[in-house]
Amino acid sequence: MGELLSLVTSDVQTLLRQEVELAKTEIRQEATKVGKAAGMYGGAGFAGYMVLLFLSLAAVFGLANVMDAGWAALIVTAVWAVVAAVLYSRGRARMRTVSPKPEQTLETMKENTQWARHPTS
Repeated sequence: MGELLSLVTSDVQTLLRQEVELAKTEIRQEATKVGKAAGMYGGAGFAGYMVLLFLSLAAVFGLANVMDAGWAALIVTAVWAVVAAVLYSRGRARMRTVSPKPEQTLETMKENTQWARHPTS
């Protein structure tokens, strides 16, 4: 009986180790996929930046056909300044709503602590 129990325990330990290894392998594979996707997002962000840069230059050159190039550049710059101010304002407003403490988790932890001290109440 003792030998059988020993074999079962050994088999369970081996199975658990194999499951942990499988989980590690799967996590590594998923992390690789995430890394590649993040790189693509970064490339897309840079490409979008370049599009906006050249679109801004095109707007300056287009406006320069009807006015002085300095004024055209100033107008495009002012438009970007307004966009930046609006985005900053909205981001700041959203940031003020963020709570650095996990309120719900803290509350459940307090409840768990109270229950552990008085499990029958």
